[in-house]
Amino acid sequence: MDTSRLFRTSGTLAATAALLISAAVSGAAAPGTAAARPRGVGEPGSFASLLPPGAADEQGALPELAPLPTVLPRALRPYYDQRLAWHSCGGKRADFECATLRAPLDYEAPQSHDDVKLAVSRKKATGPGKRLGALMVNPGGPGGSAIGFLQEYAASSYPGAVRDRYDMVAMDPRGVAASQPVTCLSDKEMDAYAQVDTTPDDAAEVRELVAAFKKFAQGCAARSGKLLGHVSTVEAARDMDVLRAVLGDDKLHYVGASYGTFLGATYAGLFPSRVGRLVLDGAMDPGLDARRINRDQTAGFQTALASFAADCAQHEDCPLEGGRTDVAGVRLQQFFQRLDQHPLATGTPRRLTESLATTGVISAMYDETTWPILRKALHNAQTGDGALLLRLSDLYYERDQRGHYTNLMPANSAVNCLDLPPAFRGPAAVRRAVPDFEKASPSLGASFAWSALSCAYWPVRATGGPHRIPARGAAPILVVGTTRDPATPYPWARALASQLSSGRLLTYDGDGHTAYTRGSRCVDGAINDYLLTGTPPPASRRCS
Repeated sequence: MDTSRLFRTSGTLAATAALLISAAVSGAAAPGTAAARPRGVGEPGSFASLLPPGAADEQGALPELAPLPTVLPRALRPYYDQRLAWHSCGGKRADFECATLRAPLDYEAPQSHDDVKLAVSRKKATGPGKRLGALMVNPGGPGGSAIGFLQEYAASSYPGAVRDRYDMVAMDPRGVAASQPVTCLSDKEMDAYAQVDTTPDDAAEVRELVAAFKKFAQGCAARSGKLLGHVSTVEAARDMDVLRAVLGDDKLHYVGASYGTFLGATYAGLFPSRVGRLVLDGAMDPGLDARRINRDQTAGFQTALASFAADCAQHEDCPLEGGRTDVAGVRLQQFFQRLDQHPLATGTPRRLTESLATTGVISAMYDETTWPILRKALHNAQTGDGALLLRLSDLYYERDQRGHYTNLMPANSAVNCLDLPPAFRGPAAVRRAVPDFEKASPSLGASFAWSALSCAYWPVRATGGPHRIPARGAAPILVVGTTRDPATPYPWARALASQLSSGRLLTYDGDGHTAYTRGSRCVDGAINDYLLTGTPPPASRRCS
């Protein structure tokens, strides 16, 4: 349900998947993973107000994101001059420091009574060697907790040489996790939302899906208020510049994964002179509209399914009868169709529906280390047990074993629907597009197409649009693309690297989503050298 346009790093997914593997082998229960007035394009504070006059030429070329003035407006000085009150995060995170950063809700009309409070965490450089500054990290989403990623993954899994020289820093973006999270539905309502059929077979099922999208959007408007109109990527990037200044750094050093690459590239476009060492891993192309993004993702996950099928064929427990790609697709389609009529028992009051099973399969495509779990989950499902596939779906949605959801999905919709106009305006447009999506992926295409309808009913009008980010004058920026990445297809990395005036492309010939710290010495060595010395790898470096 609504699995489109979720761009997540595989790091935390892989960490939780390891627990699922252990539980699947032992049979133990796996722990869970952990209404504003619409602003139109061109109004003050909207994306278009940051574009230079005439940015779109007569041939309809994409507009360029223009840098913000280097002179700080007087109204923003109190934010840039604030001091953070650092304190121990306490409990199991006592070795981390936490603080709260203030930022204006609306950068074009700052009002202190409307300030947003943004959660920040850091782990100081341990040495030896000279401290290089702060290294901000963001895991993607949009909606993924940067603080959770730092504390659970980056601060321990990033190479020691990097952690020795940088203060590792994370800030949950506005509307996400600990930073005034966008909320939309109760946990029980989220359970119902997640299992609504995203491959409607008739007019009644279309109405049910549309009603679910509308209820979700109305819940966001009612529970999140005016924050809902101020969670754009542009605003989050401006928050990052405030944090950079408050930390005392002249330049921003940053590793962004997945959607985090769009956030980092946006920062570079707005503040090119303040770019330090930026790694954009699993890159997005800011020049694409929402329909193209969803369609490209559909093809990306089909590529991942093909890799999974080929790998599956090498194992005796493969449930796909030989692992041929065409056979695998047919088997999955037949499996999903059976679930549409007869959901599976899971050993809980919840049953495995077609939509939940689709999400479970998609979840496993982010990281090839999760493929053994998917093989077992599909095998179990053939015997009538949908429990493991349901847990993969829960992992994707960040639903824990107690039934509590993080705000990943509300934040994801809030940012995506504000950054781009909707992919489709209504069901008729989806119906026309389904054949194209099914051409990209026979087993997943219809679900991706219908899920992309969600933003059509959003209560806040989009303030962004497709654009180019040249970031002229920025220091070298390292863009990383994985050739068989399902969520951020490799052509997106090539496109972003070519847009950035100082972009340098690093290619990983492999599977899974993102490349850094995922086992390639070549990739890790190139990125580490860049972070430690500022020297990017040679142009068009390719790793495996």
